[in-house]
Amino acid sequence: MTARPFSQACENNKRPILQVLQEVLATAREVLELGSGTGQHARFFAEQLPHLRWRPTDLEENLAGIRGWAQEYRGDNLLRPLALDVRDETWPAPVKDAIFTANSLHIVAWPTVQALFSYLGRHAPGGNLLVVYGPFNYGGKYTSASNANFDRWLAARDPDSAIRDFEAVDQLATAAGYRLQADYAMPANNRTLVWRKLG
Repeated sequence: MTARPFSQACENNKRPILQVLQEVLATAREVLELGSGTGQHARFFAEQLPHLRWRPTDLEENLAGIRGWAQEYRGDNLLRPLALDVRDETWPAPVKDAIFTANSLHIVAWPTVQALFSYLGRHAPGGNLLVVYGPFNYGGKYTSASNANFDRWLAARDPDSAIRDFEAVDQLATAAGYRLQADYAMPANNRTLVWRKLG
């Protein structure tokens, strides 16, 4: 059996995120998950949302852990994980109904965030939903003391990591043809942002 990496944060946030996904992805058919990490979310959401085909992706070095979480799942809607770097000119899977990513925009460098939205602007179809979970600043300010502490920890770990300003990310989304559809307050001072591509 493949070793399964474990994230306590994934365990803590999966059910609150599920409540949002049950609402916003009710009519979607296929989700491309970016930065699937341990694979816990992919396994859980595929089980809980059987109407969706769930495609996990991450960098090549993380795929073994994702497969570890997927291997005991008996449903047919959890698709094979693929190696995907959003900075690449082409992705190994098409962008269809929806994209989901959790706790990723504050980890990757800002040029990588820009590359993500640039790709979606060129390749995502009209009506595509983009669902992003994680911490955000608003008006250039932290929403809590814990987020401020977390941002300092991120900077010490990697100076390219940082909690992103909602307004800056929304500007990228707008330039890519998306419009904000919803902004959900989540536990632990996080948000779930939902954009829909026009056209």
